[in-house]
Amino acid sequence: MIEPALALVEFGSIAAGIQAADAMVKRAPIDVIKTGTVQPGKYLVLIGGMVADVEESLAAGREVGATAVVDYILLPQVHPEVVEAVGGGRVPEVNDSLGVIETTTVAASIHAADAGIKGAEVRLVEVRLADGLGGKGIVLFSGLVADVEAAIEIGVGVLERPELLVCQVVIPQLHGEMWDNVAESTRFRTRVIGKL
Repeated sequence: MIEPALALVEFGSIAAGIQAADAMVKRAPIDVIKTGTVQPGKYLVLIGGMVADVEESLAAGREVGATAVVDYILLPQVHPEVVEAVGGGRVPEVNDSLGVIETTTVAASIHAADAGIKGAEVRLVEVRLADGLGGKGIVLFSGLVADVEAAIEIGVGVLERPELLVCQVVIPQLHGEMWDNVAESTRFRTRVIGKL
């Protein structure tokens, strides 16, 4: 568990990211630290724990990473569905509509997911991060059309820079065959291997 606070720092340099992650874990006691490379040559550091400790650790990472920091987020009181989705969990619940937010960074996707799920009566179908997406992130919400529209508006509204948003869509009454595809996986390779 990485509640109640979650932070993520996205570095444009792998070496700088490793150095910053070391500083982060040394600065304050944190419950969880997960690090690694993602496409296209970025380094991610995800931490979780008590709010004050996560804030201190994040400050160390931003300080040491300096100009290599591409994006970051701090989510005190992160929503449990976001924690589950970041860990690879999926809620492939067929519902009235599907909303998608596509961002240029992983941090922006997580931020949009947390804001959207907290602000509207929706389910978080998936949060997909970086790998297989060229470093981008996508967030999928399901629910009634008005609720999904609200989640998309709220999620996009928290993005701090316009260039973080690639695209946003709400698809009312998503076709059943598309629900089947989205529910299983958004990765094309997963959908076609041994199934054609």
